[in-house]
Amino acid sequence: MTPVLQGLRIVEGSAFVAAPLGGMTLAQLGADVIRFDNLGGGLDYHRWPVTDEGVSLFWTGLNKAKRSIQVDLRSPEGRELITELITAPGPDGGIFLSNFPEAGWLSDETLRAHRDDLIYMNIIGNPDESTAVDYTVNPASGFAMATGPSGSRMPTNHVLPAWDTATGLTTALGLLAAERYRTRTGVGQLVKISLTDVAFAMVSNLGYLAQAQLMREDRVPVGNDLYGAFGRDFPTRDGRRVMVVAISGRQWQSLVDATEISEHLPAIEKALGLDLSKEGDRWDARDAVASFIAPFIARHDLDDLRAIFDDHGVCWGPYQTFRQLVEEDSRCSTDNPMFAMVDQPGVGRVLAPRTPLDFHRIDRSPPEPAPKLGQHTDEVLLQEIGLSEHDVGLLHDKGIVAGPVD
Repeated sequence: MTPVLQGLRIVEGSAFVAAPLGGMTLAQLGADVIRFDNLGGGLDYHRWPVTDEGVSLFWTGLNKAKRSIQVDLRSPEGRELITELITAPGPDGGIFLSNFPEAGWLSDETLRAHRDDLIYMNIIGNPDESTAVDYTVNPASGFAMATGPSGSRMPTNHVLPAWDTATGLTTALGLLAAERYRTRTGVGQLVKISLTDVAFAMVSNLGYLAQAQLMREDRVPVGNDLYGAFGRDFPTRDGRRVMVVAISGRQWQSLVDATEISEHLPAIEKALGLDLSKEGDRWDARDAVASFIAPFIARHDLDDLRAIFDDHGVCWGPYQTFRQLVEEDSRCSTDNPMFAMVDQPGVGRVLAPRTPLDFHRIDRSPPEPAPKLGQHTDEVLLQEIGLSEHDVGLLHDKGIVAGPVD
């Protein structure tokens, strides 16, 4: 069946996480996303992790289902080609996604002179357009100071680039909103999205800013406990660890039944003057509650615990390394319809996801590998810009463009 975004053409000039993720999100929904890079690859072309042969698993991971062209972006002729591609005519084109500086030949004013209804989605660091990346935004967000062992005064950085991820997905949403607006009104626009704004908006949305502003409270590190409810990690008999969570009343009762601790709860409530049917009271009683759950979990291996917890409907999950995830968890395998094996050029046969969006009336397109750098250079120049084969050959001879790298 027809992919959701089939026909939509987006030109992407990008590096690192947010912009490539935004483009890939749209490509996996069927949009024709054409990524351009300078000859030899952009800033993220060799980003770790890499294979023993030096192929970036980071780059191949974030550019699946796109088309790739290589152009000398330092030359006037190369810049002119990209300008023509970005502003090519047609109702489904004229869309540019980038985290490059919106200046010079890539300024909105310069590009819009070629196509007035251009949609230009530009990712920036700070709202004033000064430099910021996920690993500078997160420390400022407050989360690093609230993460880490209980009682710690040292900040703990995250491994997941959460704000890059949130920005990339919000970028995809914003681009589709702008395209919807242009379809209705005929008006294109420049849209800016700041990494810092995305992060700080979420800090506010989760109530942390209001807590600091109105109650003058700072969140402090609480280790692996779930703030404001009962949730904690526990070791199993076979040396694994699990996280159990009880936010709702049903989750709490499932955990109580599974761990056989109901007889101890009245004594906890009486001693502490709490009502464990309340989420906040379960937080206040977390150490006492955990003292009874811990021995139960410690008596069971992970597989036994899985059977008990799943049978009772407990909300829980095992701690896993990336390797354990891919080797032991059926959710991260072809048992999950989202995944399939694909042949990734330069890497080999790897597990790759389709879009996580499951439209029940539209079949999800099979996952596609990332292209070789420059794999579609000639195809794009011929089909999207309308150059002749002779002209394309001259561009190759002059070193303005390049094809795929083996």
